[in-house]
Amino acid sequence: MATIAMVPVASWPQRIWMDLQPTPGRLSASLRIVLASIITLIVLHVFQVPFASIALYFVFIVGRDSPSVSLRSGVMSLLTLVASVATELGVVALSDNDPMARVISVAVVSFLAGMLVVATTVPVLASTWGFIFCTLIALWERHAPEDTLVKGSLWILAAIAIAISSSIAVEYIFGSRNPALLLTEERRMRYRSLIEMFTLYAEGAEPAVLQAAVTKVSRIAVAGQSGMQRLYNSIVDRSLDAGSLPIGARVRITMIAQLMDVSATFGFQNHTADDPEIRRRCARIAAVCKVLLQDATMPDDQDLLPVSEHALTLLDRVEENLRVIYSMPHDFSPERDKNLVALPSKKVSLLIPGALRQRSTWIFGFKISLCATLCYILYFALDWPGISTSVTTVLITGLSTTGAFKQKVIFRFAGSLIGGLILGLGCTAFVFPEMDSITALTVLVAILAFASAWIAGGRQFSYVGLQIIFSFYLVAFEDFHAPTQLAPARDRLIGILLALIVMWFVFDQMWPVRTVTAMCRSFASILQSEASLFRTELATPPHDEMIRQTDALRDHIGKTMAGIRSMNETVEYEFGVDRQQHINVAQQILRAALVAVALVWNELTILHSEQDADFLSQSGLRDLRKNIALQLDALAASVVGQSSAPAVSLPVSVDAEILQHPRYGEYMRQTLARYEELRSLLVEFHPPR
Repeated sequence: MATIAMVPVASWPQRIWMDLQPTPGRLSASLRIVLASIITLIVLHVFQVPFASIALYFVFIVGRDSPSVSLRSGVMSLLTLVASVATELGVVALSDNDPMARVISVAVVSFLAGMLVVATTVPVLASTWGFIFCTLIALWERHAPEDTLVKGSLWILAAIAIAISSSIAVEYIFGSRNPALLLTEERRMRYRSLIEMFTLYAEGAEPAVLQAAVTKVSRIAVAGQSGMQRLYNSIVDRSLDAGSLPIGARVRITMIAQLMDVSATFGFQNHTADDPEIRRRCARIAAVCKVLLQDATMPDDQDLLPVSEHALTLLDRVEENLRVIYSMPHDFSPERDKNLVALPSKKVSLLIPGALRQRSTWIFGFKISLCATLCYILYFALDWPGISTSVTTVLITGLSTTGAFKQKVIFRFAGSLIGGLILGLGCTAFVFPEMDSITALTVLVAILAFASAWIAGGRQFSYVGLQIIFSFYLVAFEDFHAPTQLAPARDRLIGILLALIVMWFVFDQMWPVRTVTAMCRSFASILQSEASLFRTELATPPHDEMIRQTDALRDHIGKTMAGIRSMNETVEYEFGVDRQQHINVAQQILRAALVAVALVWNELTILHSEQDADFLSQSGLRDLRKNIALQLDALAASVVGQSSAPAVSLPVSVDAEILQHPRYGEYMRQTLARYEELRSLLVEFHPPR
């Protein structure tokens, strides 16, 4: 199958500049972070609460999708902190503070934290538990009274509680209260920008006029899917009314984000459209976007975008993405099942189904445990407490793929250089000696918090912003006195370098998992989940039980799809002679996964309606599901390299009478069309070795 790689549309300086451009909600979120940081700083200093660096950093990681999400996120973080302190004190008490028990506890806790990061739907809680535990258990390596160490463990709860309370208060006063309306406007804004750009192409507009529209599309594309996903998460966390959002809102977010990327790339590579055929196709694309903007359907006398066999050009890719979006269910009535629009989080299990049984989950936990334990032993064996950042780097930076790992390593190192070495060291040497009041410190923190929050609000370099402020806080807030030595910045940077070396050896040399390999596994899990869905329909359990089972599968498929697209963006950080091949394969996986998601949603709309129970019992449709389930399992095996055959044909004879049936015909035609499109995308797919 011929493919086209999504090549970078700009140089690195241009990428950075584009990533810093204003996007909807970015300024408001940054200012709220600044206000919460200032309040936290003042309270911490007034009451002389230790662990200020960790508390101030927590201001950045509290959820800000809505006031209630901030409250939920804050409460869960506090409960996680309590669990960390309880685990730490329990280990010390049960082992009588035995040094070997402390080392073993670091290995065990980091192993469990690594597993839970992969196996739960809220991975940040697992990483927080592991990070805080390792920070606190290290205190017992010091020769200090037990009373002092226990109080220190409790002080960290107080410090972070202050930060979380400040963030929640700010969000309740200034945060958004209608995420569904904001998400609807985000969707419409994207479609309007696409309509404008492709209409100008169709009209043969001048390059200067066209460039303005292309720039608008590219700036929106730079925002990616994260902002819209946060709004969606706010809706499901609060069980809010989804308003006018369409069915399958989560996966539609990923689909439209991919559509924006491909359209922006097309715009950058085509300064004008001189070919009449290209103009005609652009006009058609604009018309379909207008239909999607209005939540309408195409007139019966008009065909949808034509199917291109190989999708050789970017315009083919734009049409392909639009076709997938349009193939999603089209029920826009107020009476539609709102659970099909946004599944409330209370209906989703904390554990991802089957994740704890997967070998990759256990291996990832072991890799994180090995890295954290090695760093823990090294910095105490060297009697060099200043490099304790090595353990925190492992627990914050560790990811399950080498591409994502390399990206995080580069970003963390860059953020640490800027925040710790340049800003932290610079302020220590030149700024802090001139300060004589908390007012000056507050202004400095406000400036740096705003800059970091703004960078953290971007799509490509958000992690750099978080690391800048985290590294600065580690250096600048060692205690309540202005730092007067340069050694802390040096030691913390050396600790980060030590962790990166250890993780490079473990993740990249001992057990490398290429990003494309992880994408194949995720895609295969989508196919297997869809096969399970078809088999659940064949078993015909009670309706409520069927909905419960399929809701878990649906949530897993939606989140996995978003993860595949995120991994696709990190493939370019893979190195080696086969890098371009991996980029091409990643694009194939992403395209096929989008079609697979459209296939499953064709089923979900039937399942959720008790009035459509006859769709589950009709013999011809049952035969179709049985065969598709078998084929999806075979495709999943071929995607992960467990089968030598790249794909198999559909051995089912479709009754022409059912295809023309006034009730069942449309459903069967849509199911067959989505499956055949999925199979055609995988005919020549070969997983990387």
